[in-house]
Amino acid sequence: MNTPFAAFCMVCLGILISAPAAAQPVELQYAPSPADNPLRGLVPYARPAADRFPHSMEFQYLALSELVTGADQYDFRPLEKLLDDVASRGNQAVFRIVLEYPGRANLIPRFLIDGGLTVHRYENTNTAPWPPKPVETPDYENPLLRRTLQQFVRELGKRYDGDPRIGYITAGLLGTWGEWHTHPRSDLWASQDVQREVLDAYEQSFGKTPVLLRYPAGDDDPRYAPTQQRPFGYHDDSFAYATLNTGRRVDNWFFEARLVRADAEETWKRFPIGGEIRPEVWGCCFDDPPCTPAGQSFSACRDATHVTWLMDTGMFRQQASPERLQRALAEVQRMGYEFHVKSADVRIEADKLQLTLEVRNTGIAPFYHPGWAIELAALDASGTVLARWPTDWSLRGILPGELPAAWKTAIDRTEIPEQAAVFALRVVHPLPAGKPLRFANQAQDRHAPAWLSLAPKP
Repeated sequence: MNTPFAAFCMVCLGILISAPAAAQPVELQYAPSPADNPLRGLVPYARPAADRFPHSMEFQYLALSELVTGADQYDFRPLEKLLDDVASRGNQAVFRIVLEYPGRANLIPRFLIDGGLTVHRYENTNTAPWPPKPVETPDYENPLLRRTLQQFVRELGKRYDGDPRIGYITAGLLGTWGEWHTHPRSDLWASQDVQREVLDAYEQSFGKTPVLLRYPAGDDDPRYAPTQQRPFGYHDDSFAYATLNTGRRVDNWFFEARLVRADAEETWKRFPIGGEIRPEVWGCCFDDPPCTPAGQSFSACRDATHVTWLMDTGMFRQQASPERLQRALAEVQRMGYEFHVKSADVRIEADKLQLTLEVRNTGIAPFYHPGWAIELAALDASGTVLARWPTDWSLRGILPGELPAAWKTAIDRTEIPEQAAVFALRVVHPLPAGKPLRFANQAQDRHAPAWLSLAPKP
């Protein structure tokens, strides 16, 4: 028992090899999980410069005209190209499909215009901090457009709901940048009937891939169809700038104020909160002191909204200073979920090895995605996987601040290889080359990449 591995067994894990049946549960030490854990953190635009900031997702806009070529005619090659390209880097995509974007033309499918769709062309002045730009806003009440949007969402869901290449979808389709407003031309905004049609189509078409809406709305909202009872998350596209409720009437459009009015403050427990860091505070929101408006610091907004992911350009457009980079890493590591295996209990009972784990969520949000399997393995002393066992365990439903979840399983002792030295745990990424989900434990990757070392074989 004087080998280095035996020392690991006795000192780091504290399991009594000579009397495994009487061993006590082992407390496993915490260490922060990485900022690029899957499905959380900062999200750059697709194909970002390498080595700027750790990330596991990439964002892109797509024009509806790229995907819809005629009535019930679709060309999904642009989306396929995006998804495959992002996945080639081990990342997952977040995307939004738009009909109008200041400074860009021809986003509306041509067959709609040829069919009589009215298009309003004007200078959009809601482009700060950039100058006004021309925009094309369709008549959202047009029957052919309404039918096209509903049919498209249904086709999108049929093809892509649950696709492992996709992290999140923001609903898009309506409004400037797909953000569900046409400010300052609010007279051109879609009616609640049109909004309901789009919401219904998403709700009927997506049950696996999370869909996020721009604005929470209650039953008495004068401009927006109610959303608080629907299975959607929300995205705050003015994060760390107009996020937290100030109590001032002039700021009643701020994200938290809308959540409160819609009685949707606890949406995060079931559906994700995402968004975009506001351009005015890109990068500098991580400085000391930050450039964010008073009362809108990144950390305060993060903790209040339980945000999981945020589009960002500030940490990706240029190399950050070491000080900014370290502060950003510390702040981003606190976004979304984080799972710490608190203890491992390994016991021999008759012909079974009984394993019990206590798992707690040390983050600020749940894990929202189905289809992420969890498996156990027996490794030899060099980290080679000798045997694997599937489990029925799930990361979903483990809320931060609650009691740890208890994961239990029994393994037939005859299935454990003689050369096995340590039991380990991993979450199986649905993308074969996806970046691994790592636990918040010092023993993560100790014996093999992507595996959390739990306990030595009794």
